[in-house]
Amino acid sequence: MPALTIVIPTRNEERNIGKCIDALADARDWLDIIVVDNASDDATCEIARAKGVRVVEQGPERSAQRNRGWREATTPFVCFLDADMRMQSETLAEIRQRISAPDAPDALYIREIRVGRGWWIKVRNFERSFYDATCIDALRVFKRSLLEKTGGYDVTITGEEDWDLDRLCINAGARVALTDGALLHDEGEFSWRRHLRKKAYYSGTIERYRAKWNNDATIRKQLGVGYRFFGVFMENGKWRRALAHPLMMASIYLERAIVGATYLMHR
Repeated sequence: MPALTIVIPTRNEERNIGKCIDALADARDWLDIIVVDNASDDATCEIARAKGVRVVEQGPERSAQRNRGWREATTPFVCFLDADMRMQSETLAEIRQRISAPDAPDALYIREIRVGRGWWIKVRNFERSFYDATCIDALRVFKRSLLEKTGGYDVTITGEEDWDLDRLCINAGARVALTDGALLHDEGEFSWRRHLRKKAYYSGTIERYRAKWNNDATIRKQLGVGYRFFGVFMENGKWRRALAHPLMMASIYLERAIVGATYLMHR
């Protein structure tokens, strides 16, 4: 009987969805896959169905798609992936072992490796490596009962909904853990235009998220300069790795500054 459902929200992901599903092929005997599509007008749904995956329709945004997915699931655990992610077989095996254990955690963070072409992909991957299991990270595997308890993703928030659900889960007393293995996040060829457009779009509900949590200490860490520019790179001995790569760190600060300026321009 399947133990885990992989929920993949999509919109015009014909370039990625086949590879995402194929990466799960060796585990199809113990997991289900649900693609939740938001009105794609390309071959996304056809590709998914051809690979034997269930496809359901839901919009208007990622939060609603994810909620539809976990509510359709019948397994005790649910994992949320984006279409441009590839789960490594070793990581899948680890997740299976963890969720099958008598003392299984209520939710899991999964390490992430960004892959693609160009200097800025390397910079973004180096940056991402500092975020594991911090308040900048996001849980990906959940007990379905935990999602039922918390209500899942807030459909009024797009971009910060992962952080919001993390906080709901932790406030509910969830026991969380971080995987040793990683998933691959294929960002392709880095484009500043696409990167900044995406950041601007997902910043549209920041103030709603901030107000929901009364701009508390965690919000100030997630959205403030102090932790995002310094604290997350220095805590728990991580400063040694940061100082060993000054060019990478300078590039991270430049990218963060540009993204911050873009946010201020769109407020």
